[in-house]
Amino acid sequence: MKKIVLCGIAVLLAASASWAGAQNFPTKSLRMIIHFPPGGPTDFVGRALAQKLSEAWKQQVIVENRPGAGGVIGIEAVLRSPADGYTLLFGTGGSLALAPALTPKLPYNVFTDLAPITLAVINPQILVVHPSLPVRTVNDLIKLAKSKPGQINYGSVGPGSPQHMGMELLKSMAGVNLVHIPYKGTAPAMTELIAGQISAMFNSMPSVLPHIATGRLRGIAVGSAKRSPAAPDIPTVAEAGLKGFQYVTWYALLAPAATPKDIITKINAESVKALSQPEMVQRLSSQGAEPAPGTPEELAKFMREEFEDWKKVIKTANIKLE
Repeated sequence: MKKIVLCGIAVLLAASASWAGAQNFPTKSLRMIIHFPPGGPTDFVGRALAQKLSEAWKQQVIVENRPGAGGVIGIEAVLRSPADGYTLLFGTGGSLALAPALTPKLPYNVFTDLAPITLAVINPQILVVHPSLPVRTVNDLIKLAKSKPGQINYGSVGPGSPQHMGMELLKSMAGVNLVHIPYKGTAPAMTELIAGQISAMFNSMPSVLPHIATGRLRGIAVGSAKRSPAAPDIPTVAEAGLKGFQYVTWYALLAPAATPKDIITKINAESVKALSQPEMVQRLSSQGAEPAPGTPEELAKFMREEFEDWKKVIKTANIKLE
């Protein structure tokens, strides 16, 4: 009986300490690891969120860029850190859903090794074409591609990239044959597209809207389920007749899987609050990003759905990375 009582006291003390830790969290600076270089869309959104969390907690959230290996380097850095809430991952759909579908032998399992906190934003992608291509709608592109199978190309930032997979999804749903031309990054792909060396490409709004405004590119559709406030005159791919089509990029906040649930709950609450502030919404919307915060459970479900959807696209297109 004495042992049982002592064990009970130990459990109560541990629970009390955990509760107190969550109540006081954070008591020191935090790290937010972003697995992309500084200056890009992911970095922009991650730093905006880090700034708001720093202001709310009166503790600095230090952004640490760890690019490389398709996100593996950054994610592994998070997984090697203590699961105490002081190291966070600001990850992308490319690394959290697409990469696991493409590369089953990753050195970690995103569904068991990471704890979802919240979806941060959704980034609608715009399908753009060079003005020399005689198309103004997705239907025009589909008709042209069917009349010239294998003669129209499109660019991406590399094999297995979200831009590549977004176009493969369109190809499979439309039943057309477009030739993939991969590049080593956004800059060379955009240079070739503007020069007319490639005909089409899915890309982020900050990358293409200035070129659409000057007439160097033509925006024919957005990949999201609804039109974007940043480009309200551009219809969705679904409106063009490919019902159910949705291709967006997204960013989310996560932590190591063993992070205490009450700490996750506290980070989630403050992150949702930050992402919902009117000033933050306006700041992100100026870059075409749509804040989409929610619960950890919603993010976990969303990640799994995205993973399963990409697996279907990969199987249909028979995509295999060398």
